[in-house]
Amino acid sequence: MQFTAKQISEFINGTIEGDENVKVEELSKIEDGKPGSLCFLSNPKYENYLYSTNASVVIVSQDFLPAQAVKSTLIKVADPYSAFSVLLDRYNEVISQVNDSSGIEQPSFVHPTAKLGKNVFIAAFSYIAENVEIGDNSKILAQVYVGPDTKIGTGCTLFPGVKIYNRSVIGDRVFIHANTVVGSDGFGFAPQADGTYSKIAQIGNVVIEDDVEIGANTTIDRATMGSTFIRKGVKLDNLIQIAHNVDVGEHSVVAAQTGISGSTKLGEKSVVGGQVGIAGHLSLAKGTQIGAQAGINFSTTEENKQWHGSPAQPLRDWMRASVIFKQLPSVEKRIAALETTIAQLKALIEQNSTIQDK
Repeated sequence: MQFTAKQISEFINGTIEGDENVKVEELSKIEDGKPGSLCFLSNPKYENYLYSTNASVVIVSQDFLPAQAVKSTLIKVADPYSAFSVLLDRYNEVISQVNDSSGIEQPSFVHPTAKLGKNVFIAAFSYIAENVEIGDNSKILAQVYVGPDTKIGTGCTLFPGVKIYNRSVIGDRVFIHANTVVGSDGFGFAPQADGTYSKIAQIGNVVIEDDVEIGANTTIDRATMGSTFIRKGVKLDNLIQIAHNVDVGEHSVVAAQTGISGSTKLGEKSVVGGQVGIAGHLSLAKGTQIGAQAGINFSTTEENKQWHGSPAQPLRDWMRASVIFKQLPSVEKRIAALETTIAQLKALIEQNSTIQDK
């Protein structure tokens, strides 16, 4: 499908500089732009590509002033990244066949007690257990397991291989990517006198609220009692471990390989970098920002604060400590030189004392 620059600008409320009739048929990165493609410039580090790209149309900020001539037609908007995201969503809808699929493919199993809404799609080799409820326009792709008494809202997509354990609750417009597990047992074992461990029954569930997206191969454990909560608008990356009774606050973002231990509460609108480890039974303030590979073993009360390092510390303290850490080899040499000088001075003083005694 082809669209003119004018049509695109109207869709994203932009203004055009250049040929409004130029046509595009695909989206691309600005460094890979070619005739017939559309891309965007948001990060100033990529501005040099604007002057060499062959893309037909580039979305830029409304206050952007090019430093030299530009071959491409420009569409100026308030936020290029957000505008391009809107186009990506629309493009994905157009090219994705799953959005047009409905019905039940065979072989698959849907229990007679399951309730399916309008325009629901169940792909082959999926298993829908007893008393499951699936809302309108939701898509269950191949090899998905949905356990008993689970509720799934409207407009959801469960990608291939997703496993949803019993009594999970999933809201509207939730996307769960391949091989993610929701509702597996929490890691609860009681140490015994003989050194063995006795399993503690995990009788709670997982509640995922509206507009959540969960990456591939992520695991969210069911609560020991009560619920593990993934609140409205949360975005979880691939390969994340969310332990039992964790509460991830609304509109928080968590990057890959992060682990959040049991019963910890992450404040709303928090941002957690990759490979972060968060200990259990903590409460982190609203807007907490945690740098990659940080280790958090304490609760926080100050909102919108940045934490880095392991054990974590405030950003400025961590930056100062990092500078000192880099200087340690030279500091060691200086200390060794000072120790040598002190030893030499000490020897001279002792020698002088001996001479004076004589």
